[in-house]
Amino acid sequence: MNITFDDKQPIFQQVANIIEDDILNGTFRVDEQILSVAQFSQLFQINPATVVKGIALLVNEGILYKKRGLGMYVAMDAKQKIQMKRRDRFYNELLSNLLNEADKLGLTTEEIMDMIKQLRKE
Repeated sequence: MNITFDDKQPIFQQVANIIEDDILNGTFRVDEQILSVAQFSQLFQINPATVVKGIALLVNEGILYKKRGLGMYVAMDAKQKIQMKRRDRFYNELLSNLLNEADKLGLTTEEIMDMIKQLRKE
């Protein structure tokens, strides 16, 4: 797996997002163990402390849980929590920015909807 990290957000946050993506796409399922810190560190070629910080973020959000001595596992309602978090971010950040830019361009709601429908067809 070849991952390129960007400078727009901390690497630990990007690690958390990658794990979330893997939960959403079914790579990691409920009550299934995720890769170890050492495996993630080697896979992404990053410091293990960075991986720990990303995993800790997901533990704090209730997306992962720890089985002592065994590793980290996907929580029962992890997928729903991720979807809700990302829906909120989509609404509050992405759509808000989109509408602000649309207003600057003088686009109507209908024009925006037509553009979205066109992209959905592609």
